[in-house]
Amino acid sequence: MLTATTAAVRRAGARMLKRYSTESRASSLTEIVEAVRANDAAVVDLLKPELEAINPDARWLDDEHGSGPLEAGEWWLVDPVGGNMNAVHGMTDWNIGVSLVRDGRPVLAVVYFPLFDEMFTATEGGGAFLNGVRLKVSDKTSLDGALAGTGQAQPGQGPEMADRVGAAYSAMAKEALYVRISVPVTHQLAQVAAGRMDVHWQYDNVRAHASGVLLVQEAGGVVTDLDGKPWELTTREYLAAAPGVHAAALALL
Repeated sequence: MLTATTAAVRRAGARMLKRYSTESRASSLTEIVEAVRANDAAVVDLLKPELEAINPDARWLDDEHGSGPLEAGEWWLVDPVGGNMNAVHGMTDWNIGVSLVRDGRPVLAVVYFPLFDEMFTATEGGGAFLNGVRLKVSDKTSLDGALAGTGQAQPGQGPEMADRVGAAYSAMAKEALYVRISVPVTHQLAQVAAGRMDVHWQYDNVRAHASGVLLVQEAGGVVTDLDGKPWELTTREYLAAAPGVHAAALALL
């Protein structure tokens, strides 16, 4: 199943590459929204029939900002273009994310960065890989050498969330080597899985993050809520980090 899913996501990536341009410049909010929707539709039109053929018993969700529990059984959770806002502005941080969730637990993940031909994959209990090479989170044991990050799970979260994220950034920036605020969230989670970053925290969990969470878990990372309890699909906020810095980051947040 993973091989077939990876091939389908790669084809969707090729379709997005034809649409993408570094010269993209929307001139109004209306044009931005139209471009975002068009990109999503182009990917969904390809992926939906292919993934349904791979696993006809799995239901489908491509609401990348959706949250909350799912009914029992299997679900394809798809973020057609993670970082779509970046893509329509000609930036490079965007990807295509797919996860298969079984009874509320991610069991397969594919996150593809077409511009760099980086294919991140994971299966429950089977490890995480980048272009076939096994991934392992970093060995950092102190925040003073750690690269950390957070970002918006969804737009329009309001002033209270902005204040909370700002305060957390300030606290983390005083302890970590470097802190970034960027989207998409799955980009940062993939970097944690690859050992390129050490910490990612999120104050607004959405179901589409499941692919990135599984990557981190299968690469040996620790993902919990901000009370230290194991991450679940319905967890409202979470921390994903290398084991050696998880406790220190959790204490800050």
